[in-house]
Amino acid sequence: MMRDVVVFSGSAHPALAQRICDRLGVELSEAAISRFSNDCLQAQLLANCRQRDVYLVQPLVPPTQDSLMELLLMIDAARGASAQQITAVIPHYAYARSDKKDASRISLGGRLVADMISAAGAHRVLTMNLHAPQVHGFFSVPVDHLTSLGVLADHFREQDLDRCVIVSPDLGNAKDATQFSRLLGLPVAAGSKRRLADDKVVIDSIVGDVHGKRAIVLDDEIATGGSIVEILDKLAEHGVTEASVACTHGLFAGRAVERLRAHPLVKEVVTTDTVPAPQGWPELQVRTISGLFAEAIKRIHDGESVSSLFDGVDPTHAPPRQRSLFDGIVG
Repeated sequence: MMRDVVVFSGSAHPALAQRICDRLGVELSEAAISRFSNDCLQAQLLANCRQRDVYLVQPLVPPTQDSLMELLLMIDAARGASAQQITAVIPHYAYARSDKKDASRISLGGRLVADMISAAGAHRVLTMNLHAPQVHGFFSVPVDHLTSLGVLADHFREQDLDRCVIVSPDLGNAKDATQFSRLLGLPVAAGSKRRLADDKVVIDSIVGDVHGKRAIVLDDEIATGGSIVEILDKLAEHGVTEASVACTHGLFAGRAVERLRAHPLVKEVVTTDTVPAPQGWPELQVRTISGLFAEAIKRIHDGESVSSLFDGVDPTHAPPRQRSLFDGIVG
């Protein structure tokens, strides 16, 4: 029964936690996050957790280290309160970008943070669009890995897609771009990218026919916007007339908002609410993924399969019981 489900939120994104609870029909339970004079954090869960199914909603967003520490403390508090099952709901797992040994003596943050979450006492992780598929294997507890492709596809189904093409900024994201193109019945193209630094990339060429077309550029995450601006410039050279930009995790750090708003090719930017939207950008289109997370929580709690949610469920063809969970746009 859903009365045995208890949902808490850290300070990273309480609005998303509330939307998930609204879809579930449960109250968002209160948690108190405090900071001592020595800068140490403390978390207290202000609702009964004993023998309950506890869900802790906390994307790892800036200040990322505080968000992570809050999550670990909440997991520890739930374990100490005799929760029957603890699920860390991490819509954006920031350390997924630290997923490989690509330099000498470099840390592997994705695996280390996964170990920390398990050691704190989480029994399960629920997340969305990890940066690389191997990050799933870093966890020693079960991971339910959702995708936002169906939610993003709904946005574009409402438009005229004549002469559109899906474009991935790099070949590494081509699998998602191909899946997205199938949802919309469109061709796909990709950039050949080399990363020189965290905020500097070079795209040498475009693989696929884009001339005279409108591009829908799809990426899993936009941080500084360097990759997106680079691919947009390259698309303009190849005769693209206009572009929409879509991503799951719209962090928009640094000058990203300014760069995207100023680019002459960009018609719109579409993202989801896995992370809080930036202030002062009213034209940004934000689709909510709260329905997907609510449905996943219901299925986990009821012991049902979650696998159908991994592949981009088409909300327009979902069974009636699910459809109300998937609908919705955040203003």
